[in-house]
Amino acid sequence: MSTEVRVRYAPSPTGHLHIGNARTALFNYLYAKHNNGKFIIRIEDTDVKRNIAGGEESQLKYLKWLGIEWDESIDVGGEYGPYRQTERLDIYRKYTQELLDKGLAYRCFCTEEELEQEREEQTARGETPRYSGKHRDLTPEQISAFEAEGRVASIRFRVPEERTYTFDDMVKGTISFNSKESGDFVIVKKDGIPTYNYAVAVDDHLMKISHVLRGEDHISNTPRQLMIYEALGWEPPQFGHMTLIVNENHKKLSKRDESVIQFIEQYDQLGYLPEAMFNFISLLGWSPEGEEEIFSQEQLISIFDTKRLSKSPAVFDTHKLAHLNNHYIKHADPDRIAEMAIPHLQKAGRIAAELSPEQKEWAYTLVHLYQEQMTAASDIVELSEVFFRSHLELDAEATAVLGEEQVPTVLKAFADKVQASEEFTPSKMAALIKEVQKETGFKGKQLFMPIRVALTGQTHGRDLNQTIVLLGRDTVVERLHAQVKGA
Repeated sequence: MSTEVRVRYAPSPTGHLHIGNARTALFNYLYAKHNNGKFIIRIEDTDVKRNIAGGEESQLKYLKWLGIEWDESIDVGGEYGPYRQTERLDIYRKYTQELLDKGLAYRCFCTEEELEQEREEQTARGETPRYSGKHRDLTPEQISAFEAEGRVASIRFRVPEERTYTFDDMVKGTISFNSKESGDFVIVKKDGIPTYNYAVAVDDHLMKISHVLRGEDHISNTPRQLMIYEALGWEPPQFGHMTLIVNENHKKLSKRDESVIQFIEQYDQLGYLPEAMFNFISLLGWSPEGEEEIFSQEQLISIFDTKRLSKSPAVFDTHKLAHLNNHYIKHADPDRIAEMAIPHLQKAGRIAAELSPEQKEWAYTLVHLYQEQMTAASDIVELSEVFFRSHLELDAEATAVLGEEQVPTVLKAFADKVQASEEFTPSKMAALIKEVQKETGFKGKQLFMPIRVALTGQTHGRDLNQTIVLLGRDTVVERLHAQVKGA
């Protein structure tokens, strides 16, 4: 095993970057950087039938979007490549032959139908289905006969009998398995493609991987990988298995679970900030000392400690994510947030696809008005709805405000001043409202609330003066007059 910390994230290009896989990548990245080590990305694409077009590119794109950089991979190279498993088939063949020559692996000619029948019979007897080893010791004559039938062999690993495999897990502590729990498993399929557990063990050794941090659903794979290491005379890496991510009902996060948005690409599309996502994901199954939850990437690298990986399932708290993203949005460059939010207004048909300089300035100002309220850039569509309504719908509280006796006087006085004013700016609107106060004698809620409700239909909202200007002079006058007329 390497003395240098070398860790890897090894996605399969069978889908887009899922929140669970993103956490695996992020924790490995933090561990590598904290220990001045190397973070490697290896593409495990041997399940050819399940690979999807663009899956590989999508994985890398959204890891970069999160702010994760790697030291070795298919795109940057490195001295331990190739970094795509389908380009390493000759390497696996070499070690497969070594295992065959040592009698530690053998050819199995069982058909799928025969294996299925065996599993059914074992199940009927109340046994755990596993390969019986019926082709463990074929004679040369039997092998020739199967080949004459046209059968193609898979390669199975000869599992040692009654052996205990123990490893010290970085999260779980000491874990032991007995070899009798596993039948002889396939290491090379009939098509010549290595299986997951075999290829992973070979790759991790040859790439000098020192630590393997992954989800606890991989614990059951570990003994098979340890067997491969032992058979080839290699020292295994140190393993750490992180607890599962569960939803707020403490059920395992399933890709069919609609209570949680599960793919990083979706968060990008909704207008979440990558630094907020990085911060949030880092707290899924790991906790720093103290109560602080807001950390920069540099801070997380500095304080990351595997000793603080949780032994309990990590709860995906959607409210915490919303809170974190809101924090990052509030402190972000306003123009950056505007650039993220405007496409959502365009997609909703609220503003034109092509904006004139004046329209763009208006849209920027609109987003800036709501920036502090947004938990994602897409929120702008709902938050700013009042600016795009043809008529206002009033709730009971708003209706009660407009029913007060001073309302017609206040609204007419303000409408007249807006119409007469040459200047139409937030500061000017503030001045005009003060003039109405002096003229009518109404102040405070009796003055501001009727104006807000008449213009927005709401009793609460963002800065009133800026709202008035964004609505535009004609809309303001029209809405004020409509309420005076209806009073």
